[in-house]
Amino acid sequence: MAAGKEIRGKIKSVENTRKITKAMEMVAASKMRKAQERMRAARPYSDKIRDIAANLSQAHPDYTHAFMQTNESKVVGFIVVSTDKGLCGGMNTNVLRAVTGKLKEAQAAGQTVQAVAIGNKGLGFLNRVGAQVVSHATQLGDKAHLEKLIGPVKVLLDAYSRGEVNAVYLCYTKFVNTMRQEPVIEQLLPLAPLS
Repeated sequence: MAAGKEIRGKIKSVENTRKITKAMEMVAASKMRKAQERMRAARPYSDKIRDIAANLSQAHPDYTHAFMQTNESKVVGFIVVSTDKGLCGGMNTNVLRAVTGKLKEAQAAGQTVQAVAIGNKGLGFLNRVGAQVVSHATQLGDKAHLEKLIGPVKVLLDAYSRGEVNAVYLCYTKFVNTMRQEPVIEQLLPLAPLS
């Protein structure tokens, strides 16, 4: 009789675990849906900003902003955007692999690297590969506030304005869907026309 009672107890335990797992899955799906909606809402804005910058770079005014001028510095800047935590599949791995390739290209060209890390995973990676991290922002949460990002990124932008850095690249993961994220390394400075 004790064996039957034990079996019923184990069945009940498995059923309770199933209920908890289902609730956790529903919460995760809700968070993912909200993150996707925020990402889709921001994409048109970022595309429009890129278009405006490209149009400005093609203009021939009397004044040329420092971000549109090139210089002969032997330093390249990278802004590496990653997550603070793991368990997100290839999202961090893919972008960090692309950054590794770009770092090797820069070193082969005789350039040194200065980097800004956004997220713990990127910061850890940059420290492991020996890149000079000039600033970082971590623990930003699900909704990063612009004022927390401006300071760290401004370090590289100011270095470019002073002629200490000859190019600044933004390295991030473009979310396509839950199964596919593409690594992107995009030149921010000097501003250039879109092709």
